[in-house]
Amino acid sequence: MNLTITEGTLGERPPVTKPHPGFLFEVGEERMRKLVNDHYEMIRTSDISFLFPINDEEDFEAAKKHAADFLIQICGGPAYFNQSRGEPRMVGRHAPFRIDAVARRRWLEFYAVLLPALVEEGINPEYIQSFWNYLDVFSLWMVNTPTF
Repeated sequence: MNLTITEGTLGERPPVTKPHPGFLFEVGEERMRKLVNDHYEMIRTSDISFLFPINDEEDFEAAKKHAADFLIQICGGPAYFNQSRGEPRMVGRHAPFRIDAVARRRWLEFYAVLLPALVEEGINPEYIQSFWNYLDVFSLWMVNTPTF
């Protein structure tokens, strides 16, 4: 697998390819939710924790659920996110938060730590790569603040 983080330019939104549906099929919803939970727990004590509701456990748990619902849906699963939150419109949902390239990189680095375990669990590396490729490019869309 190649878990390289692509450099981007503020305001540019390159085309995004959704993950291969085989990723969710092999990982399953329960494991996907664990992946997101583990990711958020890494964020909780990180230098980007200020972007997340870490001081309100109920809100933090809701954020985990929304993120998992979104990723399950984007990977070809049920439309949980749409059913509970409406259309994703993720750029607008993230607009209130000052996300720079450094924060995006940290967010991705946590997934880069977690994804290799899926290979050990028997998930097809090509499917994991397709998930990473999605996260890498789509996260470029969320950057809305210059890095100083």
